[in-house]
Amino acid sequence: MKINILKRLHHRPPYLLIDEVIEASPQKIWVRKTPKIEEYYLQGHFPGTPIVPGSMMQEMTTQGAGLLITEFYSPVSDYDSEKTKGYALGVLRSIHQAKYKKFARPLDVLDIKIELILNIETSFRFKAFIECQGEKIMSNEFTLINISEAQLAGSI
Repeated sequence: MKINILKRLHHRPPYLLIDEVIEASPQKIWVRKTPKIEEYYLQGHFPGTPIVPGSMMQEMTTQGAGLLITEFYSPVSDYDSEKTKGYALGVLRSIHQAKYKKFARPLDVLDIKIELILNIETSFRFKAFIECQGEKIMSNEFTLINISEAQLAGSI
């Protein structure tokens, strides 16, 4: 399934952390990221030994889950991040757990696999993991919510 990442997500470079969608369904999504040495978050983390920060791996999973929400659970048909107004889809509500087992480094191909485990109205709970060369290096559970753009902007 082809998903237009820029159409579905509000994120833009340098904060867009998904390179491509490999597979997607209403319950699961598999996305990929290959961090480049030029990525802003690798500058100074750590000098001479660049390592992808755990917080950025968390964000990779939430951006992938955001794609699943906008593709399959949008309150409007054919959601377009630049044209559809009134909604902020897939905003991080909570991180229930996160475990980091190994480091991710520049040019590692990171396979990010996310599963929707609970959906109640505008709340979506996910479990996810990141693999590098077939080995799990990170796992987490988190909740995203759909809110109005006014709430996101602090107008309400």
